[in-house]
Amino acid sequence: MPNRYKTASFSALKARLFTTAGLFCAGIFTASLPAQGAEQPLQAAIAASEQQVIAWRRHFHQHPELSNREFETAKTVAAELRKLKLDKVETGIAHTGVVGTLVGGKPGPVIALRADMDALPVAEQTGLPFASTAKGEYNGAEVPVMHACGHDAHVAMLLGAAKVLAEQRAQLAGTVKFVFQPAEEGPPGDEAGGAALMIDEGLLRGKDAPEAILGLHVWPNDAGEITYRAGGFMAAADNLAITVTGRQTHGSSPWLGVDPIYTAAQIATALQGLPGRHLDITRGPVVVTIGSIHGGVRGNIIPDTVTLAGTLRTFDMAVRDDLHEKLRQTVASIAAANGASVEVTITEAAPVTVNDPALLRRMMPTLARAAGAERVQEGPAITGAEDFGYFEQHIPGLFLHLGVGDPDVPRSERPANHSPFFDIEESALITGVRTLVGFAMDYPASAPQ
Repeated sequence: MPNRYKTASFSALKARLFTTAGLFCAGIFTASLPAQGAEQPLQAAIAASEQQVIAWRRHFHQHPELSNREFETAKTVAAELRKLKLDKVETGIAHTGVVGTLVGGKPGPVIALRADMDALPVAEQTGLPFASTAKGEYNGAEVPVMHACGHDAHVAMLLGAAKVLAEQRAQLAGTVKFVFQPAEEGPPGDEAGGAALMIDEGLLRGKDAPEAILGLHVWPNDAGEITYRAGGFMAAADNLAITVTGRQTHGSSPWLGVDPIYTAAQIATALQGLPGRHLDITRGPVVVTIGSIHGGVRGNIIPDTVTLAGTLRTFDMAVRDDLHEKLRQTVASIAAANGASVEVTITEAAPVTVNDPALLRRMMPTLARAAGAERVQEGPAITGAEDFGYFEQHIPGLFLHLGVGDPDVPRSERPANHSPFFDIEESALITGVRTLVGFAMDYPASAPQ
């Protein structure tokens, strides 16, 4: 079994940083680099934070909490931020969110660094010594809870960045807001939450509103790699709910009623034809998935109703609108042809995550120093979704994937995010801290003249 708890040699990483600091993709804007005298204490502070970051990650992993229920996580985060003597630590934002504010020793812009805090209703099967045995309530039932998407690592890395930047406050130009966001996986029931609620409550308003934001997400790529994509990186997601209503009758005489199961089956099949036959797929990928169908109680009773639930993924707003319209038309037509009635509800779960191209060009030298130029790769569009896109609807943002997969395990065999076996190579955490710190330190100095 590979060693999941090994840490990278900082001297080796530092050597690679300085040998690759001047290597950038053709055409990329080159920001001025920090003077070597200022860079060395900064890198030493990052290195010194590594074991604490790992310890934080293991603590949060062992004590996960579901969306909008991150009570103990938020208490721990706020307590750690207060130890760092930040200028402000705000709690209770969007239910359980925490925002710490650090004012640097030099004048400069306000920027934000974001980490999500919530876990998933998944039964952990990693066998880690700090595996979760936590329970929570989801849809009215008790469920196991696990950090199966790596948010434990996100919180730990952002705390690490806060620690380093607080120690280097005198060298920091401007203000950094450390945003610990709840409910990225979606608030429960009819509750509001996540990035949208933080914005509604004023996170991006006022005199200290950030002008740019960075988020990292761990991914099963090779540990320490950074993956980016200009423009649309992760898909918009919409939740789909369809209720088909027929007329109950005995299963031996279906002509005496209206069969919603037969109708629902036609709907589920027909929706798969929308992307390939009714939408311009050259404008962006489209995914239509029905993940849940419920109806009936006995094999010889045709029920009154059937419910279908699914998800829609798109990368283009016009295509998204077309999909919604054609889906409603298709469902209504099939229901009418079978004598059934239907209700369709589409609710937005997340917009497209769009990396600002100019900001990406501006920060490429930072990414090259954080991971090594050869480990910064352009990636494909991802049909997974992230509510980080709500921030990017208001200010320029970058959302990056940080590889945490064991390079000795074939990529196809690494557990994906949301798997009960999902784990990370902890050696990658320091690369994440270096990226977050680098963004905060380099953004002011890299402004186009």
